[in-house]
Amino acid sequence: MPPERRFVPRFAAEPPQAVAPYGRWADRLAEELRGAIDEKFGEIAWFPDRTWHGRTYIPATARTPDGREVFGVVSFRPAAGDGEPDALRAIADVTDETAENNPDWQLDLCDEVVGGWRGENGQTAAMTLVWGVPLVEGGRIATAELDAMAVDQCVLTGDGRFTLLAPDDIGGDFLEVALFNEGGDELARESLYDEED
Repeated sequence: MPPERRFVPRFAAEPPQAVAPYGRWADRLAEELRGAIDEKFGEIAWFPDRTWHGRTYIPATARTPDGREVFGVVSFRPAAGDGEPDALRAIADVTDETAENNPDWQLDLCDEVVGGWRGENGQTAAMTLVWGVPLVEGGRIATAELDAMAVDQCVLTGDGRFTLLAPDDIGGDFLEVALFNEGGDELARESLYDEED
């Protein structure tokens, strides 16, 4: 097999391991998320967990009373043995850029840089958590792609949510998220960046 032409981390995060948070655990995560932003918001939609570099990340979205969207991530160190997860941290922000206001979107995406990765020749990548939902029907798997190379993938949950964790912005290449159906046909593709960026 010939050597790889690009030296970048691929499939660096563990695949999702748990069902969506519920009960007291969901309440604890919600408390962290609500404490991270000075906004009132309603029911939280939790996305699949991803674990990387010793931390588990659980992304979320929610709506404010005026229709904006809160998006954020609660992270923690997974439990060891019979212990409980600890070192919980949350970050959150709010936007008025919603799918309802952007009918041209095919995927509704949120993202957050959670770390860095040093590559060859001084290049660095922003390890980026991306979560979202498709706005087209028939999707089964979402992939993160860097220069036409898949660097992560996630099977959609029953309610159509996915989470990816992948390198971005390395050597002039930027992440795109693609959606595929069960047969492997591409249904949608979005960049994390506006065209003018």
